[in-house]
Amino acid sequence: MRHVIALDVGGTGMKAALVGADGTLLHEARRPTGRERGPDAVVETILGFAADLRAYGIEHLGESAVAAGVAVPGIIDAEHGIARYAANLGWRDVPLRDLLAARLGDVPVALGHDVRTGGLAEGRLGAGKGADRFLFVALGTGIAGAIGIAGTIEAGAHGSSGEIGHVVVRPDGPECGCGQRGCLETLASAAAVTRAWAAASGDPGADAADCAKAVESGDPAAVRVWREAVDALAAGLVTALTLLDPRTLIIGGGLAEAGDTLFTPLRAAVEERVTFQKVPGIVPAALGDTAGCLGAGLLAWDLLAAPAAPVTAPATAPPAEPLVTEVSV
Repeated sequence: MRHVIALDVGGTGMKAALVGADGTLLHEARRPTGRERGPDAVVETILGFAADLRAYGIEHLGESAVAAGVAVPGIIDAEHGIARYAANLGWRDVPLRDLLAARLGDVPVALGHDVRTGGLAEGRLGAGKGADRFLFVALGTGIAGAIGIAGTIEAGAHGSSGEIGHVVVRPDGPECGCGQRGCLETLASAAAVTRAWAAASGDPGADAADCAKAVESGDPAAVRVWREAVDALAAGLVTALTLLDPRTLIIGGGLAEAGDTLFTPLRAAVEERVTFQKVPGIVPAALGDTAGCLGAGLLAWDLLAAPAAPVTAPATAPPAEPLVTEVSV
């Protein structure tokens, strides 16, 4: 059966799949990333995982994968297939596409940013299916987004579009790792809620999920922490809505697992802030933690579907002049 290899690489774990042409997950597997062993070891783990998936396809599906897609965190040069920088993995300028292609027998390989790749899957197969314009926002350790236009993800001129987590919503707010103060992710990410609730509850082991449960039980301190995060998130989202005017706003990531505890106050806070803007449908992501794998599979299939660059004969040119090098003495 014709299929592609899909890999979703995270800071602690990797999810992988063999994906059919219709998006069906034909085989799924997981392995630890093993970042404590160093950046080179992580690369080798990815290559070995991909090779094992290729072997599984040959044995169980009757043929080798026709392409591969891999989603990784950090700064990605998708055009050249290079993972430019990933702080959690210790990477700088890793030519991951070429390394994977060589390990897999020179099949075509697509490299994508993890959140934008997950957003691609949500837009085509998940909560954004049928929407011509959507914005996918992942609320995890940080906050990042994917801008969907007509079934594709807008990468931006330099491959860094969608970084909504670094929109400043509180200029006097906490310092962010990017160097600014009051970025959205310092106030409304799962990590930010965890920090705020651990401090407010006096329990250093408490996290965002515990805060959500405390909100549901009516704990006033939890309600205050949650309200502040939702208010900051709404401010950032209204900025995005004003710029992008999406038809659907998809919220995913760990914080979205709170369900109506998040979505009910968030929808209200967004509606309170808008003036002339149209409020899109604000919906939870539908694909869960399979989004990255599905998106990586879509990248691989898209690579196969892309038209080949036309081959043109070189223009006839007059004989080159001899090269003369002037030397000063």
